[in-house]
Amino acid sequence: MTVATPQTFEPDGRAIPFVDEGEGPVVVLLPGRGLNISYLGTLAHVLVEEGFRIVRIGSRTPAPDAAVTMHDLAQDVVDVLDRLSLDSAWVGGHAFGGAVARTVALDHPDRTEGILLMGVEGTEPLAADVVQALQAAFTEAAGPAPLDAMPVLAGGSVDPTWAWNVFSRARESAVEPMQTAALAATPSDEWMRLAPSLPVLILQGTEDRVTVPANGDQLQASAADRASAARIDGGGYLFPMTHPGEIGMQIEDYLAWD
Repeated sequence: MTVATPQTFEPDGRAIPFVDEGEGPVVVLLPGRGLNISYLGTLAHVLVEEGFRIVRIGSRTPAPDAAVTMHDLAQDVVDVLDRLSLDSAWVGGHAFGGAVARTVALDHPDRTEGILLMGVEGTEPLAADVVQALQAAFTEAAGPAPLDAMPVLAGGSVDPTWAWNVFSRARESAVEPMQTAALAATPSDEWMRLAPSLPVLILQGTEDRVTVPANGDQLQASAADRASAARIDGGGYLFPMTHPGEIGMQIEDYLAWD
């Protein structure tokens, strides 16, 4: 597998990392909160092999004291599309990345062909052990606590050592406070609802305890005429990392049908 070279685009001093690979219909992939684009690499490779052009776009480098909203993060995505001379794309994201994708579609419907959501952010509080696992996984320590968090976040059938090795390289702790602040600074109706008319594919891991399947079901029901939903069997919160083949198949089938 050829590893694509990451690039950095710096419009107005914003440092936005991205990887552009493949040829064909364009799909944007946006990572989850506190994560970089590396863990989406295998999924990107699967989709490139199926004839898609995949643009992975990470979060901008936070600037000191700079207030950022979800609209700003959505603009970053559009700016990268402009940099690549792409008029429009399917915009997809994992968890928080899906929240950014929804904002892109609401703010820039003319640049969005459809939305692909892998895990849907919700408003219900998480179980105590899930919160504990997230805290352990995103600390800088490399001891047994983060490794023990992997079954909760990746699913019980995934080798925790392998999951930790991939996940630990994807952590981007510097961006998490900015992303959390962007959510808090943006009224929920400006990112949570689905843009009118655009098609939507919602994928949920059956063992996801962070972006739980009920979140996706609720969102799908809000636009049943144009939103489709599917389950990834055995997938936990990190299912874009652990189940790239299954996700690739779902996306390929959906876009071929669309």
